[in-house]
Amino acid sequence: MTEAKFEPGVTPEVFASTYPRLYHMAHEDAWPQIQRYGLLSTRSILRLWEVEPSQRPRIETQIRQSQVELWHPRRGKAVIRDQKPMQESRLRAALVDCTPEEWCQLLNGKVFFWPSKERLHTHMAARGNRGKRHLVLTMDTRRLAAAYRGEITLCAMNSGNTIPFAQKRGKGSFMKMKDYPFQARRKRGAYWTVAEVAVNSDIPDVLDFVQSVNCMTSDGEVCRICDAAVAGEPGA
Repeated sequence: MTEAKFEPGVTPEVFASTYPRLYHMAHEDAWPQIQRYGLLSTRSILRLWEVEPSQRPRIETQIRQSQVELWHPRRGKAVIRDQKPMQESRLRAALVDCTPEEWCQLLNGKVFFWPSKERLHTHMAARGNRGKRHLVLTMDTRRLAAAYRGEITLCAMNSGNTIPFAQKRGKGSFMKMKDYPFQARRKRGAYWTVAEVAVNSDIPDVLDFVQSVNCMTSDGEVCRICDAAVAGEPGA
């Protein structure tokens, strides 16, 4: 009996039917800056906060062992989160077509989302995040995917984690929606079909897609900041 063959690719509509919400986790103090500037990649934050070019490689091309706090006289505070779940020796052994420095640069040029609450809660309960308050934006997948379908990439693993083991990874791990083997992976269940969603650009109009904004902890504490009215869909 021959194995079924599936054409690659997924449309925003089909993707949203499996993952109707996307979740972005940020530092608990990030909401005022997100409202003002949208969701920015680390690379864009460094530029907008006018970090000296000589200081950027330390933040952008090396694994961050602690969070980085930036201060700008007009823009205020920005916090860039740490990357402790990546261990350099394991990462180096897992990479197939780039160096750890190039991998860090690749990640720092993207804006990331979890495609399910299960993925979000797993990340929130990880050792470095456990017990802390996090800002969580819940997004309308269909609207975001339709608006940014050319910039969205899908990944079958947590690209910023090498614990407890490091899956092989490289530049091809991030695949455009039109190229991702969605149907072939779908038989494994939604949790394993897509592990991570990334946008290869800033999202200045993010408020058009936000359905709710909460401060959350891994213990289940939720403090609602605002609701679906942000996205222009009261009661959605």
